[in-house]
Amino acid sequence: MDPLPVRWRLAFAVGLFMGSAACRGQQNAIQQADSAFRAGTAAYAHGDLEEARVEFAHVVQLAPRIEEGHSALGVVLYALGRYPQAIAELETALKLKPGDRTAQENLARAWSQTGSPEKAAALLAQMDHDSPLDGNLLALWARDLAGTSNLAGALEVMRRAVAAGPQNAGLEDQLGSLYAQAGRWVEAEMAFQQAVQLNPQLSSAHMHLGVVLSHEQQPDRAAAEFALAAQLDPHNPVVQFEWGNALAAAGRDDDAVVHLQQAIALQPEFLDAEYQLALALQRTGKESDAIPFFQKVTAARPRDAEALTNLALALVQTGRAKDAVPLYLRAAALTPDNPTVHQDLGVAYLQQSDVDDAVKEFRTGLKLAPDDPHLHYNLGLAFKLKDDLPDAIGELESAMKLDPSSPDAPYTLGILYMQDGRFDDAVRNLRTALQLRPQNGDGWSVLGSVYRQQGKYEDAAAALRKAIALLPAQPGPHITLAGVLQDQGKQNEAIAERKKAAELTRVAVNRQRAMFSTNAGNALLSKGEIADAISHYEDAIGSDPSYAEAHRQLAAALAEQGRLTEAATEKQRAEALSAGKP
Repeated sequence: MDPLPVRWRLAFAVGLFMGSAACRGQQNAIQQADSAFRAGTAAYAHGDLEEARVEFAHVVQLAPRIEEGHSALGVVLYALGRYPQAIAELETALKLKPGDRTAQENLARAWSQTGSPEKAAALLAQMDHDSPLDGNLLALWARDLAGTSNLAGALEVMRRAVAAGPQNAGLEDQLGSLYAQAGRWVEAEMAFQQAVQLNPQLSSAHMHLGVVLSHEQQPDRAAAEFALAAQLDPHNPVVQFEWGNALAAAGRDDDAVVHLQQAIALQPEFLDAEYQLALALQRTGKESDAIPFFQKVTAARPRDAEALTNLALALVQTGRAKDAVPLYLRAAALTPDNPTVHQDLGVAYLQQSDVDDAVKEFRTGLKLAPDDPHLHYNLGLAFKLKDDLPDAIGELESAMKLDPSSPDAPYTLGILYMQDGRFDDAVRNLRTALQLRPQNGDGWSVLGSVYRQQGKYEDAAAALRKAIALLPAQPGPHITLAGVLQDQGKQNEAIAERKKAAELTRVAVNRQRAMFSTNAGNALLSKGEIADAISHYEDAIGSDPSYAEAHRQLAAALAEQGRLTEAATEKQRAEALSAGKP
């Protein structure tokens, strides 16, 4: 904490003397003000900010026309973090004495703290014009200019700050941050390298260097810098947050989750980290885990349309479209010109079978983004659900023209053309879709069915055999292939395919029974009804001995009964089945 300037005490004494000459009757008040000023100065020097505030407030009350009292009170209020009150006192001080440099500095800092970078930058510019600023004030000015989106001006001032303090690693670090904001990554890296060279213990410089190296796709070097930053400052949640963000940007969401969780553990109310964690969980298919974090963020930031949209999407992904719709409506009200929000809202309506409202939202989205292939595709699906094949086909054809690399539109068109009896068009679109996504077993199965209806039995058999190779557990392609072989007069081969289909059907039915019994056992186990749960798990295994989950849950139930040897055996069976072992 900086000491109060000696000149204040002298100026205050002179001011009181002049005041006493004007009105001798106020001598007692003057003496009290002088005593309070001295007491406030002593309290400030000893770090007792609250006592200093009380004394300087008394000074201002006794001598409201003396600038130094307001200025001193403003300094103390700033130190206490009471920025609006500090601003009021410092502004009063500068009205009384416009050239008070200390009051100007503290007022600029207070404006910066309260989100008024324009005011702070203007005042610092005036101060610099009157007398050049030192490196720290230049750095403050640069940050305020950046806060007004004047990155060019911020960089110019920050370079002056570095020149004024050439051995100051913190200033180099701030310069690098401004270069990074401007997208000048090479210069940012050079500044951060200079910062860590000047001070190898500066954690923030290592962290920022890691961010830049991640952007430059140098993951190993970036990881080393993040690790060093975390080692130097192990309790800093921002280090873990930036590390997690860098991993997420590199497509390593599973690794990102670990660091984002650490950031939240270090700072439980770290909303930005919770939001990024929710996004990473959502991208890794853990939407249910993401939802509580999205909910916390949207509760704290109710006007954050992006967060509302992502929460709604997670709800749709987990089958809770009814809960998602109000969130999408809020997001749409906040950003009515965002076509993505209307598209996602339409998808939520479709999940609820509210086709008319879905069509309305997709059409609204297309007014905003007429060349968006996803909106055309979704509108085509909605028309398909309304049995409006002409309009569905028109929208899907538009989607295919706008995005010829996507297999979705031609695949759906193929099915619609098949339903409309336009088999040649169906084949053409299905083949296009399968060229783009050859691993689509269902697509090969549909193509085989269309070929059969065209009487192209060899083509049908070839397509269906590809479907069987991709979908070995599905009985449908075998049944269709049996029909093709029957049409060709290949009776024995047809019988063999029907037998395979029957066996697969039996296996599928048994798996369904096993899943049903296991779910029933889980419900009983959660209620503490262990013996009945074990009975259901054993029924599940009887229906399908290869169902690993039944063995796993049986192991848990047996362990609850203290039958540890049997539990260990079931656990081993579950692990072997999960790993694909016999």
